Amino acid sequence: MSNVRNLPTRDLIGYRNQLPHVTWPGQARIAVNFCINYEEGGELCVLNGDDRSEVRLSDVAVDARIGRRDLNIESSYEYGARVGYWRLLKAFSDRGLKATVNLVGLAGERNPHPLEAMIEAGFDLQSHGWRWIDHDTLTEDEEREQIAKAVEQVRALTGAPPLGYYAGLPSINTRRLVAETGNFLYDSDVYNDDLPYWSQDYPNLLLIPYSLDTNDSRFGRGERCYQVGGEFFTYLKDTFDQLYAEGEVGPKMMTIGLHARLLGRPGRIGALHQFLDYLGEHDRVWLCRRGDLARYWAEHYPREMQVK
Repeated sequence: MSNVRNLPTRDLIGYRNQLPHVTWPGQARIAVNFCINYEEGGELCVLNGDDRSEVRLSDVAVDARIGRRDLNIESSYEYGARVGYWRLLKAFSDRGLKATVNLVGLAGERNPHPLEAMIEAGFDLQSHGWRWIDHDTLTEDEEREQIAKAVEQVRALTGAPPLGYYAGLPSINTRRLVAETGNFLYDSDVYNDDLPYWSQDYPNLLLIPYSLDTNDSRFGRGERCYQVGGEFFTYLKDTFDQLYAEGEVGPKMMTIGLHARLLGRPGRIGALHQFLDYLGEHDRVWLCRRGDLARYWAEHYPREMQVK
């Protein structure tokens, strides 16, 4: 193992041209996972003890207010909590489909109702930290404490600890702290592949790539934002079509990230309905929860099979 100060190890090589011979359930060409980011209430706010207001990922373009509240961005986030989650849930439940909840602990504590409804609908929980913040601002002990708190929250909600962790903005310590808990099967703080792979540094930790391109956060990322829902649908379709075609020879995975305060708006939610219906037109698709994907990979493609 590398010196702890150099972890996590960078990996620019990956599977090379020696992809594992993947067989998804039902001979699917592609495994598709939707992640609903449950963040509203856990963002930066002086009411949460922070020294500034939030600035990220909303329809409000603002600068941070140091030591003061920003009622506009607070209200923009509240839309997701009050309305958007229910629209996202309906899109899946109307079709009998399940997704994964990227759960920010404080957000779930502040607004438990849609979270409880998603759990009842069969969605699984991936821990998204206790707060939706840059974890590099925490000391190692603070981050360790927050990870433990998030684990216990999921255990209380579901009867079992979460299988996966996704900080979003991890510190240099995050993966090590996640591995040290012994609770997690996988970590999603990577964006570097179209298939899961085993960590070089922590033998029992699976890395399942997340995605920031097939992600509605691009509605709130400045000059390169999506402007209308159709742009999001087109990008999802183009990505799916390419991976589905490649999947005839080597099956792939696709992650779609969703935010209630963004895609949950009435002018955008149609893109999700349209894409879910498009998926339904294809027979060889495994639409899975993230935990299901992790368990399947661990059972069928254990670490000793990983090409290096």
